[in-house]
Amino acid sequence: MKIGVDYYPEQWDKSLWLKDAELMAKTGVKAVRLAEFSWSKLEPKEGHYNFKWLDEIIEIFKRYSIGIILCIPTNCPPLWLYQKHPEIIQVGRDGKRIQTGIRGHRCINSSVFLKYARNITSQLLIRYGKEPAVIAWQIDNELEAYQCCCNECKEKFRLWLTDRFDNINNINFVFGNEVWSNEYSDVSQIEPPTAYPREWQNPALCLEWYRFTCNSVNEYIKDILFEIRKENPKIPVTTNTWFCENTPDFYKLFDKLDFVSYDNYPPINIPKDPESLYSHAFHLDFMRGIKEQNFWVMEQLSGITGSWSPMSTAPKPNMIMGYSLQAMAHGADTVIHFRWRTAVKGAEMFWHGLIDHSNVPGRRFFEFSELCKVVSRLDVIDTTRIVSDIAILYSADNDYALRNQPQTAGYNYFDIIKTFHKAFMRYGANVDIISPESDLSGYKLVIAPSMFVYKKEAVENIYRYVINGGTVVLTHRSGVKDGNNNCIMDKLPTVYKELIGAEIVEYDPIGYSENKIKDFAGNEYVCRQWCDIIQPTTARTYAEYADSFYSGTSAVTLNRYCSGVAYYVGTLCNSDFYESFASNLMKQTGIPRLKGLPVGVEVTTRTNGRDEYIFFFNNSEREVAIPLPKSMYSILSSVGKNKLELKPFEMEIVRK
Repeated sequence: MKIGVDYYPEQWDKSLWLKDAELMAKTGVKAVRLAEFSWSKLEPKEGHYNFKWLDEIIEIFKRYSIGIILCIPTNCPPLWLYQKHPEIIQVGRDGKRIQTGIRGHRCINSSVFLKYARNITSQLLIRYGKEPAVIAWQIDNELEAYQCCCNECKEKFRLWLTDRFDNINNINFVFGNEVWSNEYSDVSQIEPPTAYPREWQNPALCLEWYRFTCNSVNEYIKDILFEIRKENPKIPVTTNTWFCENTPDFYKLFDKLDFVSYDNYPPINIPKDPESLYSHAFHLDFMRGIKEQNFWVMEQLSGITGSWSPMSTAPKPNMIMGYSLQAMAHGADTVIHFRWRTAVKGAEMFWHGLIDHSNVPGRRFFEFSELCKVVSRLDVIDTTRIVSDIAILYSADNDYALRNQPQTAGYNYFDIIKTFHKAFMRYGANVDIISPESDLSGYKLVIAPSMFVYKKEAVENIYRYVINGGTVVLTHRSGVKDGNNNCIMDKLPTVYKELIGAEIVEYDPIGYSENKIKDFAGNEYVCRQWCDIIQPTTARTYAEYADSFYSGTSAVTLNRYCSGVAYYVGTLCNSDFYESFASNLMKQTGIPRLKGLPVGVEVTTRTNGRDEYIFFFNNSEREVAIPLPKSMYSILSSVGKNKLELKPFEMEIVRK
């Protein structure tokens, strides 16, 4: 377990470097991340390199035994490079090159940019590739599935389509270009879907464009990784990511990298709405599921946020420590805080770090210092991992396709996944969020929300899991599209009909309107947004609609299929339904439940195969008391406890 900081020595006078390193070491900082935006400092003129400053700061941190995460600074090419080669600048949806002056302007498909990116990478690796103080490398910064529309991207997109579909006739057929007389007679007529709002455009074209942009960033990762591996094949390599507008396919993005890194900014203001899905436990479980292994946080909340938006309120007491320990509870082995000191220049000067502009350590810094002391006592957790009985499936294709064509007012694919995740967390369950193609055999329960776009491997994987005795939950908007994002001419849920033992005879996209459903026990729940009217064939009704013209028809079903069970949820409900449903599912599948947890309390378990360590996190603004079934040993206070009393955002860790 390591705690570290993001540090930007190029932004500070050298007189601060040694003092900062000394204070970091005294505080308990074990790692620093350097150089992610420093290309202009490293190569001020083409072919003229200045590594002296980086040598100096690395030597300082080595003196204090602080490990270094060294970044490939390709997110921000120097202005001399843009001036010499303006063709490397991204072209926006309007067909114009974007204005330089902030960051991330480069086109990662540009052959000219790639030449320079490989070169600066090679130079850094030649100098620092064998440096023992460097514990990991980071490629670029917060890579996206960039929507660049330059001529080079267009040509590569056309080649991508030709490679996938062989010829122009097949492309026309897959895209359904007979609609609106959009048939291509030559590949040069193919354009990215950028001229109009995405919802207006051909869904098949849009999905292929998204897949192409994901592939582009994956190929870029491979190029830079190759340069790193040439010099040091063993050093761990990652890139940092987040949930952005152009979210890439995370599973493919990290496929060749050694571990996942995430930029984690949990909410400072806790919503009052009980239906809110605010907890970053979901994001953390998602990151762990990408490679199905522990991960790092490369940027962690350290203070007031505010840069392109008004400043937030200040983090409340225990948030700096509590949110860091929350990340560790969900599988983060290293947490790097953004940033050591708040910037005094540039656009991010009000995105606060641990130390304010005054350069005088205050409340947040002292809490961070206490965090470092706490983590230094967590050696027993170093070799532990998360083992889950429950998996939720996430698909980048489904995510993109549903954002591209919103199914009804308020419909959100992520919110559906989060709602299930929140329900299982109410009972203290570990939950993995994984790819539909992952091995499902080790799970007692699998949730497969809105399997919208067909993928043969995913469908076969789900069937195989149920045939072998697994329990799966499918939901509305499954089996709607083929692999090209065109609708399937069959009764819904098409490829899943046999599995769920039912057909959808009609659906009602009710948006923000509300209906009611009643479950088998007579409990009523509010449902909203979407209502599948289900006709069971071999399935039984779990819940039925209680109003509208389809009152009395099935809303939720269960079907025994071979050795397993398949549920189908045809609507969306408020959290009380999902909590009840989750409880029943866990009971039926033999998954242990913790009942009576106070609202906002999150329970996660890490194990080394011999001992189990239970993290209790109070992710709320209320003090809570939690009785324990027996006396348990506190890792943090080194005493046995029969009851836990947690302040807002406080964490306790006990050995089971």
